[in-house]
Amino acid sequence: MNAFHTFWSRPFCMAHPGRPLSVTDFDLFCTILSALEWRRIGGSIRMITDRMGERYFRAYGLDFLWDGGIDCILDAVPYQVDPSTFWAAGKLYALGTVPAPCVMIDTDFIVWEDLADVLDGAELAVIHREELNPDIYPDPGTFVCAEGYRFPDGWDFSQPACNTALCYFGSESLRRDYVREALDFVQSARGRHPLHYMVFAEQRVLALCAAQHGIPIRSLSELPDLFSPQTRFTHLWGYKQLLSRNPAERGRFCRRCAARIVSDFPDAVSHCRIHPLLRPYFPE
Repeated sequence: MNAFHTFWSRPFCMAHPGRPLSVTDFDLFCTILSALEWRRIGGSIRMITDRMGERYFRAYGLDFLWDGGIDCILDAVPYQVDPSTFWAAGKLYALGTVPAPCVMIDTDFIVWEDLADVLDGAELAVIHREELNPDIYPDPGTFVCAEGYRFPDGWDFSQPACNTALCYFGSESLRRDYVREALDFVQSARGRHPLHYMVFAEQRVLALCAAQHGIPIRSLSELPDLFSPQTRFTHLWGYKQLLSRNPAERGRFCRRCAARIVSDFPDAVSHCRIHPLLRPYFPE
């Protein structure tokens, strides 16, 4: 099953002007395991990024992760798209280039078990649904958009949102319509908020389009599963905040990831040792 990762460097560049691109050790470990585990269970995966992202991955010997290669298409994201508001817009532009059937996987998401049987026959599957907490998903009427922009007739705004940390598209027509409507909103938005606009474009528009198509949404887990021991999936999600603040927990997490790579993917160890952030976790 074909999957893709996305890495868009422009949000980092806007947040850290003049600084060379950097990625945390725990994010790197999760990206590595996400790609390798997907390939282990029989899938193929590629990275969709921009020239800066490609240079980073190749410079540190990480390009081996993606057997489907690295594609640099995200330089084409229009500069009118605000990276601080639409920090995950790269996913939407990447999805616009990948026909169904396909799997979109965040780099902080790991799949440990084969999903072929779970996804069989699905037109759309997401990791889980989310209730419309107004602190995260405010009334769409509050959004400030370009004059003339209108939400499509028939959208049912009561639909729970779709978390797309992992998202499977079996329907090509839904993939096309979702990308079109999501990017139409992204390019029409004039308001700024570091969460509300992005999660509407990414997570609510998908549910709205699926409902309009009459396509059932298959959930692969429930939200509470993220707070219990994870066996089928691992999603760093909010755990990254703890890892950023707590050096001891960060070290424990990275050592566990390194040990998993050593045991399950020994051929990858030499590649991982190239990166100075990862090398200490792989003693000679």
